[in-house]
Amino acid sequence: MGAPPGYRPSAWVHLLHQLPRADFQLRPVSSGFAPQEQEYQQALLLVVALAGLGLGLSLILIAAYLIRVCCCRPPEPPGSKSPPPGGGCVTWSCIAALLVSCTGIGIGFYGNSETSDGVSQLSSALLHANHTLSAIDHLVLETVERLGEAVRTELTTLEEVFTQRTELVAATRGARRQAEAVAQQLQGLAFWQGVPLSPLQVAEDVSFVEEYRWLAYVLLLLLELLVCLFTLLGLAKQSKWLVIVMTVMSLVVLVLSWGSLGLEAATAVGLSDFCSSPDTYVLNLTQEETGLGSDILNYYFLCNQAVSNPFQQKPLLSLEETLNVTEGNFHQLVALLNCRSLHKDYGTALRGLCEDALEGLLFLLLFSLLSAGALATALCSLPRAWALFPTSDDYDDTDDDDPFNPQESKRFVQWQSSI
Repeated sequence: MGAPPGYRPSAWVHLLHQLPRADFQLRPVSSGFAPQEQEYQQALLLVVALAGLGLGLSLILIAAYLIRVCCCRPPEPPGSKSPPPGGGCVTWSCIAALLVSCTGIGIGFYGNSETSDGVSQLSSALLHANHTLSAIDHLVLETVERLGEAVRTELTTLEEVFTQRTELVAATRGARRQAEAVAQQLQGLAFWQGVPLSPLQVAEDVSFVEEYRWLAYVLLLLLELLVCLFTLLGLAKQSKWLVIVMTVMSLVVLVLSWGSLGLEAATAVGLSDFCSSPDTYVLNLTQEETGLGSDILNYYFLCNQAVSNPFQQKPLLSLEETLNVTEGNFHQLVALLNCRSLHKDYGTALRGLCEDALEGLLFLLLFSLLSAGALATALCSLPRAWALFPTSDDYDDTDDDDPFNPQESKRFVQWQSSI
């Protein structure tokens, strides 16, 4: 099948399409896009399950590392205030992991924007196609109404006038039959009239889902950004309670990152299967939902010389010459019924979905991967980092005359209350 003009499957589509797929019994599954088949659904769910496996391994490794650090740490000599060896390395490794996470957040914002742009192109193409189809229906309806009015008024009046002229009455009735035949042929041109599938409704549904998807990712990115910033603040101020709270939040964001990673990976794999050969699935789905003939769908979705125009049998050009009163409408109908307009919308939708949206998904996938790795590293380092923070006893050697000394402030409050 011919590809839409301007659209060719990208290298990412080919790469993801070549990845092996398997069902829950680890049997190979075809990479053809078939979301209605149970084996294909299991293959995508298995991709999500791999992300869950990664989350489980991350939590096990973090727990094993922290247990080893807590249980195998050598005892400190009594009265020792010197920090244990490697404390600076732990802190800097945590800071480096948080900076990597911030880099991933920037990639995530870019990927979220690219995905949104691709889906917006899809919605715009659907709205333009809906406008074209609605214009065809409107022109056909308007032209049929004009022809009906002409038959009811002008031709009827002519028959009454030419009652005494038999040959003129016969010609008038012939014109009536011709006008009725033209109206019947025109009604066949409004091929989308009465079809239950509405491109406008599809565009609205896509926009609705995309709006909440975009908002969910923005909230996730902002949450991770706040966690990184407050963790860095806690390390800089050596605030143990702030670091503990951010450690718990890092664990929450780690789970969310692995969850989004699984959804993004499954969506990218499924989208690559669709984009590698979209025509077959789109034709079958559209024919199933609309009930239109394959000749019309092939003409508009493929739009090449190998597919004939199903409307060529309807003498549009001769009708233009016969009925000058509707000549403008016929010109517009000829232009609208040409496959180039709707096929251009089809190509625009595919480019938005298979190029920008898929590229944005891959960037979101990279964001989730970087975030999961960085947060796992931070979760290993943060407990060791807050253990190195000085305790309240470390402030005992401060100057007693220092007004900002907590003990001096406490004595001042006690003295003031005794007065």
